[in-house]
Amino acid sequence: MRNKGDFLFTSESVSEGHPDKVADRISDTVLDAFLTADGESRVACETLVTTNRIVLAGEVRGPASVTPEQLIEGAREAVRDIGYDQPGFSWKNAEVEYYLHAQSADIAVGVDSAGEKDEGAGDQGIMFGFATRETESLMPAPLHYAHGILHRIRDLRKAGDPRAAALQPDAKSQVTLRYVDGKPVGATSVVISTQHVEGASQQAIREDLRSVVKDILPEGWMCPEEEFYVNPTGVFVIGGPDGDCGLTGRKIIVDTYGGAAPHGGGAFSGKDPTKVDRSAAYACRYLAKNIVAAGLADACTLQISYAIGVSHPLSVYVDLAETGKDVDEDKLGRVLREVMDLSPRGIRKHLRLNRPIYTQTSAYGHFGRTPDAAKDDFTWEKTDLVDTLRSAFNR
Repeated sequence: MRNKGDFLFTSESVSEGHPDKVADRISDTVLDAFLTADGESRVACETLVTTNRIVLAGEVRGPASVTPEQLIEGAREAVRDIGYDQPGFSWKNAEVEYYLHAQSADIAVGVDSAGEKDEGAGDQGIMFGFATRETESLMPAPLHYAHGILHRIRDLRKAGDPRAAALQPDAKSQVTLRYVDGKPVGATSVVISTQHVEGASQQAIREDLRSVVKDILPEGWMCPEEEFYVNPTGVFVIGGPDGDCGLTGRKIIVDTYGGAAPHGGGAFSGKDPTKVDRSAAYACRYLAKNIVAAGLADACTLQISYAIGVSHPLSVYVDLAETGKDVDEDKLGRVLREVMDLSPRGIRKHLRLNRPIYTQTSAYGHFGRTPDAAKDDFTWEKTDLVDTLRSAFNR
């Protein structure tokens, strides 16, 4: 995203009931089950959901106490919590097929530590992190508000609020903001498509959702009425996995920065933290957020690269988008290597990732979330490196 000038920018979000997010939720439920039993478990779980069918596949290495029956029951409970008990997709009677098998020995030998060999990255790849002063969460504003709209609708639906009485779990939102001199000043359009019960009044849904959007957007930011779109096709009764097949890992832009920053291409859900697709992307967000929170820049993009079986990152790239406060980007890259061990094991230890904390990440974004002190989750959203970074630049 440009940091200067006047332009429009759009981001979308999808609800926990979107077919792809149902798949993400189940995959992370499997991961958390293994990490609950053994924090050193290895998991790469892919899930497919369609009309009354759930398919679990992938590779795992963990204790035998985690049984197929337990994971199948966990998948059903995830669907139940999302809210699906419909003729075409129900937690009660959906058929669950189980195809998880042992992790490849060829991968394990490259990743595991042994003798003098340190633990290597679980795969090659490039990971990005981003932060911006556009919102209090240091996230891009269009995605921040797109997530917020659907999260509020979810809360209303689960609380039995009259405004969500006719709504079902599957939903999408899309927010377009106008930027003036690089700063967001208001919405030019908002789109919400939400599954609903048969016979629901579209006008009533529109009126109820208008109030939700106004609650989420800053005062005076609501788009013109003619640019507020609710269920543009006119009806959305058949939804969720009964309406569209869902797969793990297909909403990577929704999961990260809504298109406002680069993406390395790797998905998160269902992967244990030895997979740098996930853990290093969390580390990148953590470092970028701390840089911006420390006042070193108004925006920051980081890139880190790895090779499978190699413990250290091959590169650390910093781009402050010409917003740095007299900070040398090359020096900052070196400082980041000093303040955080960016090996796969170092990232896991620093952010305490070998714990069952992933189910709640599977919808409404992995970034920009508020850590729960009791659960000690979303550790990559903490800003506990601010003083260290300021000291490195004598601030």
